[in-house]
Amino acid sequence: MLFLTFFRRVRALAALDAGLPPAGEDADGMSGFPAALRNGPDSRVDIPPAIQAVRLIVLAMVVVTVPLSTPNLGRGGQGIAVAVALGISAVTWLVWQFSGSSRRLWVILLVIMGAAGGALAGLSSLSTAVAVGFVVTVSAGARLSLQASLAVTAETIAAFFIAAIISHAPIEAVIGWSAGFLGMWAFGLTRRAYILRAVEAEQALEQAHRAHTAETQAAALAERARIAREIHDVLAHALAAVSVNLQAAEGLLDAVPDKGPELAKAIECVQRAGALTKEGMAETRNAILALRDDTDARAGYSAQSARHSDDAAGSADASSAVSPGDRLTSQLQALADEHGAAGDAAVKLTVEGTPRPLTPEGGMAVYRTAQEALTNARKHAPGQPVSISVTYLPDDVTLLVSSPLPDPGQAAPLSRAGTGYGLTGLRERAALTGGTLTAGPAGAQWQVRLRLPA
Repeated sequence: MLFLTFFRRVRALAALDAGLPPAGEDADGMSGFPAALRNGPDSRVDIPPAIQAVRLIVLAMVVVTVPLSTPNLGRGGQGIAVAVALGISAVTWLVWQFSGSSRRLWVILLVIMGAAGGALAGLSSLSTAVAVGFVVTVSAGARLSLQASLAVTAETIAAFFIAAIISHAPIEAVIGWSAGFLGMWAFGLTRRAYILRAVEAEQALEQAHRAHTAETQAAALAERARIAREIHDVLAHALAAVSVNLQAAEGLLDAVPDKGPELAKAIECVQRAGALTKEGMAETRNAILALRDDTDARAGYSAQSARHSDDAAGSADASSAVSPGDRLTSQLQALADEHGAAGDAAVKLTVEGTPRPLTPEGGMAVYRTAQEALTNARKHAPGQPVSISVTYLPDDVTLLVSSPLPDPGQAAPLSRAGTGYGLTGLRERAALTGGTLTAGPAGAQWQVRLRLPA
């Protein structure tokens, strides 16, 4: 019954080897001991450092105790054979111990150590010499395919039988150590089955992780598409309607026969509002593109933003030849000019260092921060001068927008306009690009500082 159970386990392990690509299998499906010689041990079985240390301790015990046993080392023909087998086993063991990176060498040394260790156990059957054969059979069972490990175990037992017969070893030692070799081989097979199942579990876990990642990404893309639809249906349509009404109002104002200064100023405000509405529609379209398609939209967004800022600056044809770093400067200059024209406040832009291109996210963060800071200055300190400074350093890029703090009694009718989440959104945008944003009073100035890493 015990042997029946053992062979059932061996047959189950053979089926498990057929399900996973073992180290002893050729590309054409031929498996066996010669294939193991070519491909080497199963790389999925890792040997812990503690086991490596125990092996070295066992080797030291064998080398020390075998010479003290009968027959004495180097005395007579049997003693010389023991010395030769012990020397080959010890040297081969040491080289095999540290040959894990060379698969073919690992298997060849295991075969040599099996033959030498089996012979040593047969010649000195009443000593610790059997430990060499035990290590060989358990390692073969754990790290080689079933056929290859069986061949190594059979070789070890055959060498042990031949040496035991020559040395007239006791029959009980022959039977006992042979059963020990088979038992250690069975233990190695059990460890191999455990390792292969652990590998299967890790692979299944990795596949589940990849599937979860794909599902999360699909859900994120679906949510982005939903947001894009909402933006298109609400904001884009509303801006289009505002633009149409502004054009109609401009036409009606142009038809008034008596155009005084106030009417001219009203027409100018309507024209500026129409331009801002068209700009908002373009930005909304770019935002929708960015939500719909992350890769293609970035290029389109950058190109359209560059064209829009170039048109606002009045140099669309010439700007196609400027560098991306200068293009950001042009965008900021156009934004400063627009703010100065709309709010009757002086806006000064200064650039320090050599402008260089930023990532699409970084350039948009700089532009949006400047835009929000100018809007806040118009709300809370109307008519006050604003300074914009962009500093290019080797390690980072810094945008600083500062304006005087408003007087306590100064009227600011737009101070309560908006949702109050502008700076919060800017901080989130800066964090997504790896930067930081700070806003607050500094002396008599209110400063908004954005720092982006290079």
